[in-house]
Amino acid sequence: MLKHFFSYYKPYKKLFILDFSCAVFAALLELAFPMAVNRVIDTLLPSKNWTLIVTAVAALFAFYIINSFMQYIVTYWGHLLGLNIESDMRNDLYNHLQKQSFDYYDNERTGKLMSRMTNDLFEIGEVAHHGPEDIFIAIMTVIGTFLIMMRIHVGLAISTVVLVPLIAFLIVFFNKRMTRVNAKIFKSLADFNAGIENAIGGIRVVKAFANENYERKRFKLINNGYKHAKSLFYGTMAKSSSINYLLIRLMTLFTLLMGSYFTINNQMTNGQFVAFILLANVLVRPIEKINAVIESYPKGIAGFKRFSETMALEPSVSDAPHAKTVSQLQGQITYHNVGFHYEDSKAILTNINLTVQPGETIAFVGPSGAGKTTLCSLLPRFYDVTAGAITIDGIDIREMTLASLRQNIGIVQQDVYLFSGTVRENIAYGKLDATDDEIWQVAKLANLEDVILNMSDGLNTVIGERGVKLSGGQKQRLAIARMFLKNPPLLILDEATSALDTATERIIQDSLNKLTEGRTTLIIAHRLATIRDADRIIVIDESGIAEQGTHEQLLAQDGVYRQLQN
Repeated sequence: MLKHFFSYYKPYKKLFILDFSCAVFAALLELAFPMAVNRVIDTLLPSKNWTLIVTAVAALFAFYIINSFMQYIVTYWGHLLGLNIESDMRNDLYNHLQKQSFDYYDNERTGKLMSRMTNDLFEIGEVAHHGPEDIFIAIMTVIGTFLIMMRIHVGLAISTVVLVPLIAFLIVFFNKRMTRVNAKIFKSLADFNAGIENAIGGIRVVKAFANENYERKRFKLINNGYKHAKSLFYGTMAKSSSINYLLIRLMTLFTLLMGSYFTINNQMTNGQFVAFILLANVLVRPIEKINAVIESYPKGIAGFKRFSETMALEPSVSDAPHAKTVSQLQGQITYHNVGFHYEDSKAILTNINLTVQPGETIAFVGPSGAGKTTLCSLLPRFYDVTAGAITIDGIDIREMTLASLRQNIGIVQQDVYLFSGTVRENIAYGKLDATDDEIWQVAKLANLEDVILNMSDGLNTVIGERGVKLSGGQKQRLAIARMFLKNPPLLILDEATSALDTATERIIQDSLNKLTEGRTTLIIAHRLATIRDADRIIVIDESGIAEQGTHEQLLAQDGVYRQLQN
């Protein structure tokens, strides 16, 4: 895990060296100050040479100016180092999530993923900056301070640092406890974010059912869970900081007491005594710094563990090592003994054998849950078959790159998803470099032109989150326009006209008929009136393919299709 963590420093070696060097230099200047005071008291004061004293103070002032500059570099560029590492991790995490298959998102909540993208990585960024630097500087300062103390007075030096091992032990002890508590905090925060995302995303359903009180109680429950986890952390942190504060102050008082004794007995000079007190304060700072790191270190480690766990998840659907890029497919689709089941569930599809000729329009009908949508979702490899194989133009789809396979398939899903943005941006998602002329052309084909012209800002009209400002029919037409723009050789229409009124549906159906000419089209239909003109209708039930034929042929069979008509 540490090797993985430190690999993110590689692109920023120069920045790390700059930050680290300045931090070390600043720490060394801090060590030099007590020795300078020792020299002023023991050497310059007895000489009563005011010029030398002023010169020495001016030199120390110059040192402090340099040190202030070093502190600026450490604070700004050091945090920039952490920010860069945090940003790189966030990019890697997002890219990895993009590779994950549908089954991953079937089992993950959006709020939890958002929490990993934000809160977890923020804490990691803080540790990336402060962790290695602060720990090294603290150790270096403790050792350097102790060696200087030993040069002044061996007995007092040993007596002063006797509490350091105990403080170090307590730091490690409380650090482990806080790491465990932080894991609970991150889980509670993920549940908290997921609850908020769920409640706000479904606010219209909440209000429609007048369930505001129920949602308030549910939110209060997850909010209290998060509060409880954080209170445990703060309780542990309070114990740690309080005990360490007491031990550090005891160390300072002990130094004051013993130093006074040695000075009174002429075993130390006044300058050495003052220098020792100052060194004791310097010794305290790295311990306090480590104590402060304790607050962020467990959060960062817990966050990085979650980050590593997510990055270690391999997508269930991915490109094969030998996968090849396909260009314009002809569209002959063959299902060879295809079977499929979700993880830990019974089989949804078994022994499906079906061939679709190029340019043929196939409609799938049947009761809900029979596997119609699943059968079509296997074609673009949203899920992989668990048995058998699917080929297009004789090539197993698992031997094609995912990108090129999906570029050849256009999909209008039953649940239309529109991005928060403008009409232009949502239509152009089918072809990112589309011109306005191309967008207007497909808008006409989807019967969307008049709707856009009546909008306040035309193509630049913002449609709101998930297209909330559009009617159901307008959303469907926008999705159809997006699919027109993509213009693929294979089409999947998942009840694409379900949200349209009869008049508009007739117009859109005519446009779809024009689009499907020469293209292989799979239609998932619940309203049988929309698929009368399909070249072939496939009836799917729990046993698989129950019937197939034209509308007239299936009606004549007096089977499942005829019962669905009734």
